[in-house]
Amino acid sequence: MPLPHSFTRFVAAVLMALVACGLPIPGAWTLHAQDARSATEAQFRDWLAQTVWPDAQKQGVSRETFERNLSAIGLAWDLPELQPPGTTAPPDDQRQAEFQRPGRYFAEAQLASLAKTGRDLLRRWTDTLDGIEKRYRVPREIVVAIWGRESHFGRVAPQHQALRVLATQAFMGRRRALYYPELLAALVILEEDHFSGETLLSSWAGAMGQPQFLPSKFLRYAVDADADGRRDVWKSVPDSLASIANYLREHGWKPDVPWGVEVSLPQAVSCTLEGPRQGRPMQEWRRLGVTPVGGGALPDWSGNATAFLVMPAGRLGPAFLVSENFYVLKQYNESDLYALFIGHLADRMRGASAFAGQWRPVDSLRRGHIQAMQERLKGQGYDVGKVDGLVGFATRTAIGQWQAKSRRDETCFPDAALVEAIR
Repeated sequence: MPLPHSFTRFVAAVLMALVACGLPIPGAWTLHAQDARSATEAQFRDWLAQTVWPDAQKQGVSRETFERNLSAIGLAWDLPELQPPGTTAPPDDQRQAEFQRPGRYFAEAQLASLAKTGRDLLRRWTDTLDGIEKRYRVPREIVVAIWGRESHFGRVAPQHQALRVLATQAFMGRRRALYYPELLAALVILEEDHFSGETLLSSWAGAMGQPQFLPSKFLRYAVDADADGRRDVWKSVPDSLASIANYLREHGWKPDVPWGVEVSLPQAVSCTLEGPRQGRPMQEWRRLGVTPVGGGALPDWSGNATAFLVMPAGRLGPAFLVSENFYVLKQYNESDLYALFIGHLADRMRGASAFAGQWRPVDSLRRGHIQAMQERLKGQGYDVGKVDGLVGFATRTAIGQWQAKSRRDETCFPDAALVEAIR
């Protein structure tokens, strides 16, 4: 007696989920798994023909470009975050991942190595960087720091074929809405810049070349600095460096304004003053008693620019006053730690020392626990920003406000006891 069709679909969905997660499949079901994968590949081919091609054509992509690059492409089953057709969304793995302690982001050995290599490359590419700095008015050290962070100065070559990654994620990834426009943008790149699909190498997330641009960012910000007719961010150092600088300029980089400075924050100054919503003129921070860690007075920035307090680990780590340029760096990667890493690495290339403030030990917490704490704080009327299990500035500020209201010492950072106490 044949199995009901609904049960067959259920078995296929289970098998596809196992395949997508890279888990072992019982031997008796191997044939079913292969059949299920073949069926999904067939759906993928139909999707390319019926959905992707009409939309690509509207973007100006020729049939020849489309067929040349996608006619033989298959799904990349080893990518993370896949949800094949017919399967339900798996639990959010990120909720269960360990929250990364801020201090771990700033491994001294890595920073020292990148700074040394960066200084060498600043000398090697002096003429190129002179032209880039003059045109885009972004400091060369900032540009080279991003280059180093994103691809170790072009020495870490991406291993994935971008089209395959983007097509797979757009078809059966958990963030289809993000990746579908990027797939179309990649096809436009192939049409306009006359690259081959094999040239467009990317990370597993589709970020391409030495600057690690998604295709839509490439189309908007990539630059042909060496004037060879192509915006080659894979092999051309001038193109890569100029593209980074162009990205920062177009996102509002202010010339002659430093990214920030490490400061000593008096105990009387609340850590809840952190964040981009609470900027103050530099003289006001001076009146509050904030000073550079080496002593002396805070610097005068161009036109007495607004300064913002940043404390990635609350009172358990260093404190910084930053300019609007810090938030331009965050446009490159939406992370306080990333922007801080870039600014600090640039300073290190100029000969600066390591941070004076220490990253104190923090409790090992699960992102799911932090997310639950955020939900409870939000329920009590605190603004925690996005409820995502990450301790961003809004969550840090909310923690400090809760601590002050509860007559606790303000740390503006969670620990295990605090997560348990916030009910």
